[in-house]
Amino acid sequence: MEGLKFLIVFVVLALASSFASASDPSPLQDFCVAINGTDGVFVNGKFCKDPQQVTEKDFFFCGLNVPRDTSSPVGSNVTAVNVAQIPGLNTLGISLARIDFAPYGGLNPPHTHPRATEILVVVEGTLYVGFVTSNLANGDNRLITKVLNPGDVFVFPVGLIHFQLNVGKTNAVALASLSSQNPGVITIANAVFGADPPINPNVLTKAFQVDKKVVDYLQKQFWTDNNN
Repeated sequence: MEGLKFLIVFVVLALASSFASASDPSPLQDFCVAINGTDGVFVNGKFCKDPQQVTEKDFFFCGLNVPRDTSSPVGSNVTAVNVAQIPGLNTLGISLARIDFAPYGGLNPPHTHPRATEILVVVEGTLYVGFVTSNLANGDNRLITKVLNPGDVFVFPVGLIHFQLNVGKTNAVALASLSSQNPGVITIANAVFGADPPINPNVLTKAFQVDKKVVDYLQKQFWTDNNN
């Protein structure tokens, strides 16, 4: 009986530990500035720079106030500030992004961040934002939306599909903070129709219940866009 109790406690603690490790791990030192070399301590996917050689440049990024070009097909531009831009973010579990939107429908298309929750604040303009839940008990995927104005804040839970659309007549700007040094992004249309190599059209035809000509068209468009 004592052995069974020990086993149950062990399993519970193991599960708790796995849940606690579901996001970026907490650092065990002041910082671990990421370097591209292979000589040093390997922490959270990156090698650490010698602390004696760390400078203020390792914690700095300039230019997030500069408007970005929104002439892309979707009318938006995301400026990421993660561990790739600020090496000092390594092990700190946070990153930032600026999103610029063109007037009259600039869109940050449906996407997910597999490793981060996102909290977004609108700086300029008016955005229609939302996310879709995972399957509920009745099998539905619920859409939760809100129209945001300057100063408004909205949260997108980790891993859920979400989007932002400019519904105003002027440019819009938002700042987003994410709970990972490297949150990752999966843009749904690009990933499904622009995968390299392409997903078998028969899979997509059946999944989306459309004619194969539609899938062929979308794959041609997105695969070309993703591989230019």
